[in-house]
Amino acid sequence: MGVAIRRAGEGDREAVTRLLDEAFQDDPVSGWVFPDADHRRRTHPLLMRAFLDIVLDAGYVDVTEDGSACALWLSMPAEADKEDEDGPAQLREAVDPGNERVELIGRLTAEAHPAGAAHEYLWMIAVRPGRQGEGLGTALIQHVLERCDGEGLSAYLEASSARSRDLYGRLGFVFTGSTVDLPAGPAMWPMWREPLSEPLPE
Repeated sequence: MGVAIRRAGEGDREAVTRLLDEAFQDDPVSGWVFPDADHRRRTHPLLMRAFLDIVLDAGYVDVTEDGSACALWLSMPAEADKEDEDGPAQLREAVDPGNERVELIGRLTAEAHPAGAAHEYLWMIAVRPGRQGEGLGTALIQHVLERCDGEGLSAYLEASSARSRDLYGRLGFVFTGSTVDLPAGPAMWPMWREPLSEPLPE
């Protein structure tokens, strides 16, 4: 049975924010941004809501019909204007003004982001704890990759763990060769996918 996927709207804002918060509370990168567990529980939802607001405004969010998984995408044009240099600082001010890591991660990922070719950027993908391993995340990604292949469009993401890096590799993404190294923290793997002319083998 296939996974039913729909486009999220304003009415999904609260539910998707909760889903992102639940899915990323224990993620290595979230733990680096908010090393204190109590502070993370209070502030992490604010960062997830800010991310969601950005994508709802400038991109799109796909969600499984049962609300157990979502994917946040931005469509990046060819030769896009230089990313807003004030964006990471504004995000920090809005979410956690005393936490320089909120701003730093935005600057580091922006520096690593490839430029020059139109692509779909998978900003975040979240699956509710307890539903992971059921193929929901893969279905959400493939839903967009099928369109990318049909339109001759590339895709890009940053894997936040070795496990997710390996999963994305099976979907045709290739490590760009330089990790995003968070100071005294985990690495992230930028990955690029060229459009395929033939489906990947099962």
